[in-house]
Amino acid sequence: MEKRIGRQEPTYSVIKIYTQTEGTEAIKLYNLTGRTALPWQEALIYDILAVDENGKYVHEKFGYEVPRRNGKGEVIVIRELYGLAKGEKIMHTAHLTSTSHSAFERLCGILDMLDVTYYSIKAKGSELIRLENGGTIWFRTRTAKGGLGEGVDLLVIDEAQEYTKDQQSALQFIVTDSKNRQTLMCGTPPTVKSAGTVFKDFRETCMTTDEEFDIGWAEWSIEHRTTDVKNRDLWYETNPSLGLTLDETAIKNELADVNYDEVDFNIQRLGFWFTYELKSAISKADWDELLVNDLPKFKGKLDVGIKYSKDGESVSMAVAVKTEDGHVFVEVLGNMTVRDGNGWIIKFLLAAADGINKIIIDGAGKQQILADELKDVRMTNTVLPKVTEVVKANAEFEKNVFAGKLLRMEQPSLTRAVTNCQKRNIGSQGGFGYTPIYDDIDITLVDAVILAAWAIETFKEPKKQRIYC
Repeated sequence: MEKRIGRQEPTYSVIKIYTQTEGTEAIKLYNLTGRTALPWQEALIYDILAVDENGKYVHEKFGYEVPRRNGKGEVIVIRELYGLAKGEKIMHTAHLTSTSHSAFERLCGILDMLDVTYYSIKAKGSELIRLENGGTIWFRTRTAKGGLGEGVDLLVIDEAQEYTKDQQSALQFIVTDSKNRQTLMCGTPPTVKSAGTVFKDFRETCMTTDEEFDIGWAEWSIEHRTTDVKNRDLWYETNPSLGLTLDETAIKNELADVNYDEVDFNIQRLGFWFTYELKSAISKADWDELLVNDLPKFKGKLDVGIKYSKDGESVSMAVAVKTEDGHVFVEVLGNMTVRDGNGWIIKFLLAAADGINKIIIDGAGKQQILADELKDVRMTNTVLPKVTEVVKANAEFEKNVFAGKLLRMEQPSLTRAVTNCQKRNIGSQGGFGYTPIYDDIDITLVDAVILAAWAIETFKEPKKQRIYC
């Protein structure tokens, strides 16, 4: 019976068409050490070192994702070894000093096997290898300032799931002056503890762009999260070294670990990429539980939530209304810049005046201006909440989300904001609000919904007076 091995081709890749590669020479050099590149590593090196008719790298930026313990770091070794042999200047970066130092020691060991003469600096944090031909590689731990002022031909981003935008700003231009530059990123999909977003964003660019960028991508992953983590077919689909240098027992032992986590296994062993932010206070799965495809039947009047941003640049308006089955339906009506004025808000409120109970307005000193404008048009059912009331509203919103009490229809901008926010402390009594994880998210979308939902529970509609004769 033929021995079973993991899938050798990526489950998904974006590779530019090429006719030449220096990968053959790189593999030959590596194999002189007595090691042998695995088929998937060899194929990946061919893609990474693809060149055009002028000898320029076809992929100026290349990223690849492989689950842990498959030997993705060996691909870096092959690329760096070949770069040194060519006389390239290389910067190898990692998230942790220990990882960077291990990469230095591994490459030194490879050079020793080849009996290559080289000069080295072994001090942790300042490691360096220089060959007689001028080929040089520095090993550094990434920081927001590291790498500034140094020019290289090859920039290696190890542990790329931890690569942050601040670090990218400090590093991305160090290859700009090279006549044949390349940036290589490798890692696993981000976990709940990962700080970086660059790797994920680069993957998305490769998968969605129509532009002719000089970029490449390869990954071994499952498309959908699975609860059937014992499915060995998935193991072999996403772990190219399984049956070669990785065995089934090692994976089975991971499942038996007392600290086993299904989400983590999906990410780190099966290469699953979550499409929502794992660090978010409210997950995509929880938010999706509230989704309805058709408008429910409403009962009673609307309550309106209006929130101005902290910087005074934007404002959002949302509504909430009770449903006949006892839920609360919420929806964002608009999100505009403050410089567009309050006219759109007032226009809606006047048109819907007979069907509105309370109007809750909060944020950045703008609330009183709107309240006064509404008073001028004889709308006095406004409420400017105190901090303690905002804290209560946030807590109630979280409780109602997880209890499934809220209902909503699909609004992509609101979904992105809700599923990409973290808690922030308010006051000294354990209160919290929400803050966006990414700079391009307007959290007022969430806050307006929270205010409207709070009003539904807080301000009961006045009962109609009955007159008996």
